[in-house]
Amino acid sequence: MKEIKAFIKPKKVQVVVKSLRDAGFESVTLSKGEGTGAYKDPDASPSLDFHFTDSPVVKLELVCQNEEMEKAVQLIIGKAKTPEQGDGIIYVSEIEDAYRIKTGESIRK
Repeated sequence: MKEIKAFIKPKKVQVVVKSLRDAGFESVTLSKGEGTGAYKDPDASPSLDFHFTDSPVVKLELVCQNEEMEKAVQLIIGKAKTPEQGDGIIYVSEIEDAYRIKTGESIRK
């Protein structure tokens, strides 16, 4: 299994999540955050909480089967891309196993 973490612009979240759901990726977790990176948004202002950040981001997380990973990554890239710089980044990691809390059963196929 693969874990996909995508850091995307907040204005692209709706279209990315809808596209993932339409493609069968139903379990998606979203977290609001602030980030810093190589791209510096000229309109960015320092956060009241974090004095080093450049812009708001949304972290999208999902776990999928190995054979579904490329489809999910390409879908996120296609829907999260903008004409501006600093669209975000996607990380893919290996998941050894996952268990349902209710039943204790593994969800590996």
